[in-house]
Amino acid sequence: MADLKLTGVEKAYGEVKVLKNIDLDIKTGELIVFVGPSGCGKSTLLRMIAGLERITGGDFTIDGVRMNEVPPAQRGIAMVFQSYALYPHMTVRQNMEFALKIAKKPQAELDAAVDNAARILQLTPYLDRLPKALSGGQRQRVAIGRAIVRDPKVYLFDEPLSNLDAALRVATRIEIAQLKEAMPDSTMIYVTHDQVEAMTLASRIVVLAGGGIAQVGTPLELYERPENEFVAQFIGSPAMNLLPGKIVATGAETRVQLDGGGDAIAAIPTDAADLGLAVNLGVRPEDMVPSDTSALYTGEVEITEALGEVTLLYFKRAGEAAPVVAKLPGIHQGLRHSQVHLTADPAKLHLFHNGRSLLYR
Repeated sequence: MADLKLTGVEKAYGEVKVLKNIDLDIKTGELIVFVGPSGCGKSTLLRMIAGLERITGGDFTIDGVRMNEVPPAQRGIAMVFQSYALYPHMTVRQNMEFALKIAKKPQAELDAAVDNAARILQLTPYLDRLPKALSGGQRQRVAIGRAIVRDPKVYLFDEPLSNLDAALRVATRIEIAQLKEAMPDSTMIYVTHDQVEAMTLASRIVVLAGGGIAQVGTPLELYERPENEFVAQFIGSPAMNLLPGKIVATGAETRVQLDGGGDAIAAIPTDAADLGLAVNLGVRPEDMVPSDTSALYTGEVEITEALGEVTLLYFKRAGEAAPVVAKLPGIHQGLRHSQVHLTADPAKLHLFHNGRSLLYR
């Protein structure tokens, strides 16, 4: 069992605070993923949990025991780094058993732990090989196995797939998901900048931005009900379109007149006080569909990207800060430089005022 709790946790380098007021509860058996832009503090927060960075404010506990000053080796935590950090002169077995050997565990215990980890990770045929005789994915599995043999309370993964090529990333991501299935009571924290990894692996995602937590939720909660514009645009690829406008009718549904022409009905309740409110209408590219009649957006297609299963349409009108993108299923040829009308299901639309969703007022 390993419940983790961070209360008001902060990290400062001199006068500069890089993490502020981090409050987070992590329950036994969860796989929590930290995501966010470069420099947001993902790896720093992970290293603070591991004890490799000093916590300069707040409290961090594991199962109710304060860990702020506890040395890394005594926290019951094992960490898998971005680089495999394997000993090149040792075999796979020797690499995996090294920490237990240093702890002077009996050889029978070492052998049992290594054999069990090798079975889970499908490394049994490679136990007598040196790291140079392994693929990148196999080396990363050895690094994970080195963590498993320690039987820690918490597993920490710091961008473990970023050194792998695209095909290996997919295969290793599946293996990590299978590992979690095989160890349902293990608590894991995983740092990545890849939202595909986050969406497919996480029990919950923690989105970090500006030194704090922008939102915590399941992958679908963040995708379907983002609390703010940052999360709305960070989760999902291509990013959510934001179209400025104002509310012209309120009630169980809200009508928005868009600044660039067109209007939309959003299935979001508002009251009379919201009439005339300046908002950004959020619509995901995959939720935009061509329309012959009413449209929330009309524009000329500047660029198309035919990806086979989908086609991306890029629009850019005068005065728009960023291109509007539509993601249509299938192949759509001959649309470049043509005028296209787009609409969307009212239930798929989002409304933001001053960067925050109207759903969370």
